Amino acid sequence: MKLSVMIITYNHERFIARAIESVLAQRVNFDYEILIAEDCSTDGTRDVVTDLHRRYPDRIVLILREQNIGALQNLESSLTVCRGQYLAILEGDDYWTSVDKLQKQVNFLDAHHECAISCHRVRFIDETGDTEAEIFPPCRAGLYTIEDLLKGNFVMTCSAVFRRDLISPLPPCFSKMKLGDWPRSVLAARHGKIELMDEIMAAYRVHSGSMWSSMSQFARYKESAQMLKTLDKFLSFEYTNTIRQTLAGFYLEMASLMRQEGKRAEAARYVTSCLCKGGWQPGRRLLLAGLAAYVLIGSRYKVFSRANSQRATEPS
Repeated sequence: MKLSVMIITYNHERFIARAIESVLAQRVNFDYEILIAEDCSTDGTRDVVTDLHRRYPDRIVLILREQNIGALQNLESSLTVCRGQYLAILEGDDYWTSVDKLQKQVNFLDAHHECAISCHRVRFIDETGDTEAEIFPPCRAGLYTIEDLLKGNFVMTCSAVFRRDLISPLPPCFSKMKLGDWPRSVLAARHGKIELMDEIMAAYRVHSGSMWSSMSQFARYKESAQMLKTLDKFLSFEYTNTIRQTLAGFYLEMASLMRQEGKRAEAARYVTSCLCKGGWQPGRRLLLAGLAAYVLIGSRYKVFSRANSQRATEPS
């Protein structure tokens, strides 16, 4: 089996048919399987996937949970039955927009054994299906390394094709976290490079029922920071300098959000965390000086505005 497509779904009645149909529409010259792990939805999702399974019994394998176990565990448990040389993951509210997506990515990985992951750009849409302006990631196409990925996650789950033998269940220390895609990509990237293709071949749906997109910006930063600290320890601090710089940026953003809410004491605490995680490094001193003045005095001094302008022009 050349490739396994793993679809996880929960309460995606409005979206799941389009997700599955975008996989069935793929034009490929190899064998692939579609596994759908339905996590005991409370809406009509199970009826939709059961009907599609009846229509395509030779193409679809159903995994029907007897009780809800959560998105991360649903995926982790299902990965063990994937038989493909390569693995693509699709959440039930997203879908692929190019019928040649899998063929292009498999061709690339077949020809580039030094790469562990192939991914591409994704267009954000809202829950009605209307196109939003954002295309992610905004960085240039080409080859990236684990160090680049630790600076910020640019591998969207619906865009990635992995070498299956590099994907194993996440360590238990990640089991309670809401963020599993970033550490999964990082652990695979220990064994090879990441190719970011320039094409837009999937749609990522932003809607109120999504666990991640429904979270506040502050909660996302906090969850990401906790994951990175856990990842740093799991990787035996091999990449700690890069991770600490990324953490410093998260703490800086969290401080700014707290100050906007008038929570000056909490803002000061996150400024301190930023400094402790490497935010003092050259290129950020002016920004931190401005933020400290903003936190402690409550005025947007010119130094803070200049610092933001400087930060916007710094290379990522």
